[in-house]
Amino acid sequence: MYNPIGVIADGFQKDLWEGLRLAGKLNVQSVQLYAVSGEMDPATITSDTKKRLKEELEANNLTISALCGDLEGHGFQDRSVNAEKVDKSKRILELAVELGSPIVTTHIGIVPEQKNEIYHSMYDACEALGDFATSLQAHFAIETGPEPASRLKAFLDQLPTNGVSVNFDPANMVMVTGDDPVQGVYTLKDYIVHTHVKDGKKLGQVDPRDVYGALGYKPMSHDAIADMVEKGTGFRETSLGQGEVPFDQYFKALEDIGYVGHLIIEREAETNAFENIKQAVEYLQARQKVR
Repeated sequence: MYNPIGVIADGFQKDLWEGLRLAGKLNVQSVQLYAVSGEMDPATITSDTKKRLKEELEANNLTISALCGDLEGHGFQDRSVNAEKVDKSKRILELAVELGSPIVTTHIGIVPEQKNEIYHSMYDACEALGDFATSLQAHFAIETGPEPASRLKAFLDQLPTNGVSVNFDPANMVMVTGDDPVQGVYTLKDYIVHTHVKDGKKLGQVDPRDVYGALGYKPMSHDAIADMVEKGTGFRETSLGQGEVPFDQYFKALEDIGYVGHLIIEREAETNAFENIKQAVEYLQARQKVR
């Protein structure tokens, strides 16, 4: 299986332009870019920034795999703020299409087991965004991890279009819910349009609300989550191949379902960011040479 290898440029903990330069230095094919605030905010991005972005991508032999439109908080669980969040998400989708990569990845909040008010709030927001994405021939891709794959599939199956799809992250499943990422690929095969490549270990019980937040529940702080990623007791991110993601079976599953999209490396550990990402790139490049 050959898939383009890429990185989340913000993972280098540098500004946009330095992130693109470092990605080029690692000889990857693509980058994913955050587009919520700063220079890439669709509400404020300038024509000069778009022009420079095109030039920097070409200079570093890169394409954009997707934009990240994660609005944080607890996703779309709070109906009272969803109109603003849906509108922002639409603008990010439009920017993604304009930049030539019609995928936006995000977290929508933890999908509840019961079809309660929170469920319906999330459903209504996703229905609107799915319809809008479909009208643009784009995808609004939910990242795996907050809930088991079977529950996410049941939620997606209820939506009228595939405009809301999946950004598959195997490590989130391993570290938080303890779900099987290999089976998860087969479960969500009709929806996967983008992937993150990350590894990690589940070390103890983890409440998904601590990591992803929930309406009426105070999540861990950003600093606390960053600390957990590197040295936590509930879960810990690791170098690729050193955690509990069974990559041989995982990549075989992606091949089985016919996935030909990008493999985007995400390292959330902030210490030694460049070296961590470099190790992950080399790990994937070596695997593809063997195959």
